Amino acid sequence: MLRTVRVTRYVTPLREGGSLPAIVEAEDDGLYVLKFRGAGQGPLALVAELISGEIGRLLGLCVPELVLMELEECIGRNEPDPEIQDLLLASVGLNLGLDYLPGATMFDAAARDVVDATTASKTVWFDAFVTNIDRTAKNTNLLWWHRQLYLIDHGASLYFHYNCRDIGVAAVKPFPAIKDHVLLPWASQIAEVDGELRAKLDESTVWHITSTVPREWLQESDGPTAEGYTEYLTTRLRSSGFVDDALRAYAQLV
Repeated sequence: MLRTVRVTRYVTPLREGGSLPAIVEAEDDGLYVLKFRGAGQGPLALVAELISGEIGRLLGLCVPELVLMELEECIGRNEPDPEIQDLLLASVGLNLGLDYLPGATMFDAAARDVVDATTASKTVWFDAFVTNIDRTAKNTNLLWWHRQLYLIDHGASLYFHYNCRDIGVAAVKPFPAIKDHVLLPWASQIAEVDGELRAKLDESTVWHITSTVPREWLQESDGPTAEGYTEYLTTRLRSSGFVDDALRAYAQLV
């Protein structure tokens, strides 16, 4: 179960990305990167961020702690910037926060950053599973922090929920975008990590994650129910298609 904390202070905006996240302070004196339900991407981006992020953590990948963040109207009223004020007032209620990693640096393959084969393979497997299209050389969404590689920003994953008429069909669709994954060149152990990662996921563990999504986020969107996300993920897990996509992409690369 995710912790719920109350936002006490808006610190500074993070201008990169379409969701206009911000660094905020919470009642536990911690700093978080806040993702707003009132941003243009809508609540489904928060749903994807929560579900995929928690799956990544369950698989043993480094993902910053996720928390539900209660944003009160007074925070918005006290903000002098009209654009930010509108965003804050449109996001009153539950939002999603990620633990802020001070001093973290972006992974940059062009600067000859490298990753070990096991970490790369697990990350590629994970992103193929949750259909994350946003881990490319152009926008890696990977951070180095305390010599560990952290995965951030999963709001573009699970994109089936924007236009899903048949969950069973959507769950087994190919994922050709995995060929653009920034860590694919190092992912030589995809087949080896497959069994280990599958063993950590089943319908019960998936439901434990999907059932934590705030009901109001689902009600505000036209996306699936928590049961629908569970069906999608467990159907996908039973299929070998996403792993085959990753293996083919790696074979073509090398």
